[in-house]
Amino acid sequence: MLVELTRSEKLYEKARKLIPGGVSSPVRAIKPFPFYTVSASGSKITDADGNGYIDFCLAYGPNILGHANPKIKQTIIEQLDKGWLYGTPTELEIKLAERIAGIYPSIDMVRFVSTGTEATMSALRVARGFTGRNKFIKIEGGFHGAHDAVLVKAGSGATTLGKPDSLGVPEDFTRNTLQVPFNDIEALIEVMEKYGKDIAAFILEPVMGNVGPILPDEGYLQEVRKITEENDVVLIFDEVITGFRMAMGGAQEYYGVTPDMTTLGKIIGGGMPIGVFGGKREIMEMVAPSGGVYQAGTYSGSPTSVAAGITVLDILEEENVHKKLNATGDKLRAGITDIVEDLGLNYNVCGVSSMFKVFFGDRPRNYQEVLRCDKEGYLKFFFRMLESSIFLPPSQFETNFLCTAHSEEDLERLLAAYQANLK
Repeated sequence: MLVELTRSEKLYEKARKLIPGGVSSPVRAIKPFPFYTVSASGSKITDADGNGYIDFCLAYGPNILGHANPKIKQTIIEQLDKGWLYGTPTELEIKLAERIAGIYPSIDMVRFVSTGTEATMSALRVARGFTGRNKFIKIEGGFHGAHDAVLVKAGSGATTLGKPDSLGVPEDFTRNTLQVPFNDIEALIEVMEKYGKDIAAFILEPVMGNVGPILPDEGYLQEVRKITEENDVVLIFDEVITGFRMAMGGAQEYYGVTPDMTTLGKIIGGGMPIGVFGGKREIMEMVAPSGGVYQAGTYSGSPTSVAAGITVLDILEEENVHKKLNATGDKLRAGITDIVEDLGLNYNVCGVSSMFKVFFGDRPRNYQEVLRCDKEGYLKFFFRMLESSIFLPPSQFETNFLCTAHSEEDLERLLAAYQANLK
């Protein structure tokens, strides 16, 4: 590598002895070693060796307002002065819950948790408790956190019974997990006909963000809604990535489809740890202490995270962020597409709103098609971009993001780097 990363390399060698793989989450394990961050502000991130990068990873989505946004920072400071963990209810929870319910027609009630993993795990538990059924459907390659029931291998057939995708997960834990390919209504109908009376829920990312972005075909989400309603199956939109990213009301507002339950995270916490699951009143009243589905957490409804979330919503609404940022996304994707076409590459630019990605291969419609892309080629490209002071997610299977802190100069530098490094 041309970028000097001596300090990061030494930190990695030390971290490997203390932390599995040297990192706290697998996606950060960039080979031969990752850079270690010491600070970030606005659209820029700085590593331990003093290198600065324009950041289009943005902590994998939460930082829609950029790093260290001063208004969010001030909110956090003010809350810290009042204390940051009570173990009691706060008015802040009520305020944020009211805001979320007012924005998402699919949500009458919410429960705050600390992570997206907790949100999806709890939503599935509630759907099972509400329906009295055990099985659920997920999308092949769809990521819903790291709890046992959703850690299943993707299959090659139209429908797939769950097999554990991790050591330590008994097959009994995934035997009720069914899978279908994204954008495949026929496969969904087949599963419904075979298991319909046993299926509690269908959980999916309306836009697949953890292998993409992969967009839904026109009419796909509407058909999903129709089929789940006909079979009394709880439809859960996992909007941990797309919630407050594509629009205030997320992908469900953008595409005009209302699920029964929704999971949120990332942006809603303003960079602080948070997760949310919510839905129709009759479903959510199943949650303890009002119902028999147990869910609890010491850090749930953390006042610091909730306060930051309220400020994020204020900024998004007052500054009309989505209209501006989505227009920037359209312009940027068009610019990258022109570069790809001018270079005569068999690559595809995909994305929506403020999400974008270059697939090193044909445009994928599902997980199996993503796997055909040139993963090694993309990783080489990632390092060339890093040498151009551009930080993208280090995987063909992750989404790039825009934020309000990206300047015209940042975007011009990004396009110039694509022009130089895609050759």
